[in-house]
Amino acid sequence: MGRKVTVATCALNQWALDFEGNLQRILRSIEIARNKGAKYRVGPELEICGYGCWDHYFESDTILHSYQVLAHLLVAPVAQDIICDVGMPVMHRNVRYNCRVIFLNGKILLIRPKMVLANEGNYQEMRWFAPWQKSRQAEDHILPRIIQKLTKQEVVPFGDLVLATKDTCIGTEICEELWTPHSPHIDMGLDGVEIFANSSGSHHVLRKAHTRVELVNLATLKNGGIYLLSNQKGCDGDRLYYDGCSMISVNGATVAQGAQFSLDDVEVLTATVDLEDVRTFRAEISSRNLMASKVVPYTRVRVDFALSCHDDVLVSISEPIQWQFHSLGEEISLGPACWLWDYLRRSQQAGFFLPLSGGVDSSATACMVYSMCRQVCQAVNSGNKEVLADVRRILNCDDVVPQDPQKLCGQLLTTCYMATQNSSQATCVRAKELAEQIGSYHINLNIDGVIKAVLDVFCMATGKMPQFLVHGGSSREDVAMQNIQARIRMVFAYLLAQLSLWSRGMRGGLLVLGSTNVDECLRGYLTKYDCSSADINPIGGISKTDLRTFIQYCMENFHLHSLRSIMSAQSTAELEPLAEGQVIQTDEEDMGMTYNELSVFGRLRKMGKAGPYSMFCKLINLWKEICTPREVAEKVKQFFQKYSLNRHKMTTLTPSYHAENYSPDDNRFDPRPFLYQANWTWQFRCIDHQVSGLACSPSQHKGEPRLARGWSPRTWRDSADHHWPGEVSKVSSSFYIVGN
Repeated sequence: MGRKVTVATCALNQWALDFEGNLQRILRSIEIARNKGAKYRVGPELEICGYGCWDHYFESDTILHSYQVLAHLLVAPVAQDIICDVGMPVMHRNVRYNCRVIFLNGKILLIRPKMVLANEGNYQEMRWFAPWQKSRQAEDHILPRIIQKLTKQEVVPFGDLVLATKDTCIGTEICEELWTPHSPHIDMGLDGVEIFANSSGSHHVLRKAHTRVELVNLATLKNGGIYLLSNQKGCDGDRLYYDGCSMISVNGATVAQGAQFSLDDVEVLTATVDLEDVRTFRAEISSRNLMASKVVPYTRVRVDFALSCHDDVLVSISEPIQWQFHSLGEEISLGPACWLWDYLRRSQQAGFFLPLSGGVDSSATACMVYSMCRQVCQAVNSGNKEVLADVRRILNCDDVVPQDPQKLCGQLLTTCYMATQNSSQATCVRAKELAEQIGSYHINLNIDGVIKAVLDVFCMATGKMPQFLVHGGSSREDVAMQNIQARIRMVFAYLLAQLSLWSRGMRGGLLVLGSTNVDECLRGYLTKYDCSSADINPIGGISKTDLRTFIQYCMENFHLHSLRSIMSAQSTAELEPLAEGQVIQTDEEDMGMTYNELSVFGRLRKMGKAGPYSMFCKLINLWKEICTPREVAEKVKQFFQKYSLNRHKMTTLTPSYHAENYSPDDNRFDPRPFLYQANWTWQFRCIDHQVSGLACSPSQHKGEPRLARGWSPRTWRDSADHHWPGEVSKVSSSFYIVGN
């Protein structure tokens, strides 16, 4: 009868400009799809060249090499008798488009350009491509001669078209088009399109998978149909991690779920579906049929090919399944670990170096590397030959078979506790215990001698010796005394990363890992060019609160019991002198705000698009049970002053794993200024005027903890440098900020 079809969608770990590797992964996915009986295969967005080419899209080479790869695909034996849908940039009438090229048996059936471009947050597609704005229209596209010679075609259809086979109709969406209010699949479905294919380059953000799955299932819940989502996976050479998560949905129900995080370079997901189920589902929705009778039809490209076969009565169809979501702790454990593995194997380095302080941030970073080692061992044990080959190349050992994550961690991760006279014994012990439990190669050293030598040179040059505040020095001296410790640690981190393996008689160098979380970046609570300056930072897009959730997950699932004391300890930079051997400096007191507050400020600033006044207006309601309007106003003012004074540090921020949409990363994600009028005089005056008109009754705490600690002189002393000149810059009538 011919009504059951097998379709395939892929998650591929493509790499920008890796045309050779990308070609091989595409070919392997087509071969797997064919072997599973699929007659239609769709891959990720721009899979031929890699999604993250950025300004390389401006280069004619990128389009030339993409056509060369397409030429190989057109004649490949594994690409015969299956409709292949691949992504690449195409120049049409001197305009560059992000396209899907659909071909069968050496002939291009159609080229479908992207109609809605992603152009916010991490994406700048409008910079490189133009959207196709001629709905349901097509033009002739003249193929380059390299393709004409193979296909014997001079022109092919280019535009908003659908593909009609002998037994069904296939429509195409490209990533962002699924997320728009009026997606193309709506009108295509009303016009009788039964199979929708979406090729995506959708990156991982914590808690995002739920939204993606809901969108796919909703795409066919009201209108019926079969929806295939293909997604990029891996780091693609940038800050983003594309998490795979391909899926197939039928009539609003998931029938196939791909892995969200995996070290497999090629994953092919197939499902066998009954076309009559779509037709029956649609037939009983009278409102849908009424709309369908009035729809403007799509031009169909007809192809003499069928996805089904006549003798399919005994073929089983794929049944609906319940989507299995990862917990937040699992997401943080798996996503950054996969990103670290991609970065390590592609960087040609021999492992990682991490300054391990014994605090939550550096400990979480160490646990991510340990999680990476666990995933590598699992992949090898499951027969992943590519992962095994990468491990052997990284370790320069042809016969190693990693099975023990602790042993592998000892080969790939070097940790170092860099003590000063201001370091406590407690943090030293915590760092040592964690290193022993995860198996890292651990170094303990004291850098006081180097700090003293630097200060002695300064004294020789100036005739002055700076002192800490508690020893009688000024605030300016105190900040400098703290920062020299942090910067010396950075120098030692890179020295050890380059030579620690050499000192042990081993080959290669190490990637330096940073461990500054997203909230500290937002506040600027870091020293410029200290050990927050690194090669990559896996926690740079994760909040302190979520990192604590991850630490709890590691305790429960990795049985790292040393993390208990790390979780219970207060966060501290340990840059100020101890008091009778005890730490008195804490991060939240230094910052003048809590980490929970910082997350709220960050989300309102970036995702809520709130300036000082609108943030105040939102927070007086959000925090009305625990703060007076005056207290809210002071918190908002303090945040914006600190944010603006420290914004310049984001220009040097270490490339970080992107996990939160309020990341202040200046390099790609958050193009705001870095030189501000830090007093925000007009904005703050508006806030003060609003406060004066409100009844400032005492806070009603109702037993809840306050959001911020009390202010102290240290609260208003910046913990890191500024690049503005001048001895002291006045911020208000009561407080002063130390300049550089």
